[in-house]
Amino acid sequence: MEDSSYTGLPTSHLLGSVPAVIVEEDKTTKHVVPDSKIQIYPPAANGGDRRPGGYQTISTPTETFEQQPTNNWRGFFSVSSYSQYFDVDTDAVMTRLISSLNPVGGDFFSKIDANPDLYGLIWISTTLVFALASLGNLATFLMQKHGDSSTAWSFDVSYMNTAAWSIYGYAIVVPVAYYFFLQYMGSNASLIKFWCMWGYSLSIFIFSSFLMIIPVEILRWIITLLTGVASASFVALNLRSYIEGNDLSATIIAAFFLQIGLAVFIKAWFFA
Repeated sequence: MEDSSYTGLPTSHLLGSVPAVIVEEDKTTKHVVPDSKIQIYPPAANGGDRRPGGYQTISTPTETFEQQPTNNWRGFFSVSSYSQYFDVDTDAVMTRLISSLNPVGGDFFSKIDANPDLYGLIWISTTLVFALASLGNLATFLMQKHGDSSTAWSFDVSYMNTAAWSIYGYAIVVPVAYYFFLQYMGSNASLIKFWCMWGYSLSIFIFSSFLMIIPVEILRWIITLLTGVASASFVALNLRSYIEGNDLSATIIAAFFLQIGLAVFIKAWFFA
């Protein structure tokens, strides 16, 4: 029998036979979303896929860091609002410290006009607080040993509390009072500049505190008066140049005697 006669027989029912593969058209329903943001890229010239990294949306929102605005009440409680007032280098701080020690060295406000800082208000005040608390106790110890060495001596912790509320209170409240008063009188005052000037005016009291530990009472009073006059002259002269043209002589005199009063208070309380 010829081999060609077996070609027409059905073979799907035989054991071991492989069923034929029937190719059917893909009848999957494709859903099209009208408002879809999927971007369709045109096919590449070589038939490849031009989609970089798969499907991408047409417009992807960019996350940005929103800072608190400094021109409203929320900016008052934002740390970033005050960072600009501490953006000073060592040379600028040293120049302002030297200016505060030299009352006739020029207009202090013209030197800080472009960049007033709060370094003096914070760090100089803090340094003065610790200097008064520690050196005041040391001066009391030396005076006591100089007069009667048999008397027992103990460290007075209350010096720290008194130094804190007096120095911080003076450095904050007095400039604020002058700011509102000058605003009321029609002068264009700046609270940051006032805080800066009064803060640096306290630097001379730090240096004088080291001299006040000398157990000689008359010498202490001389140092107190010299320190008070130098600091008061620095404040009064710069305040006069700031409000020049206004009849506010009483305000300048009051600022002068406030600095003298601070010097006397430091002497009477911490170096008695």
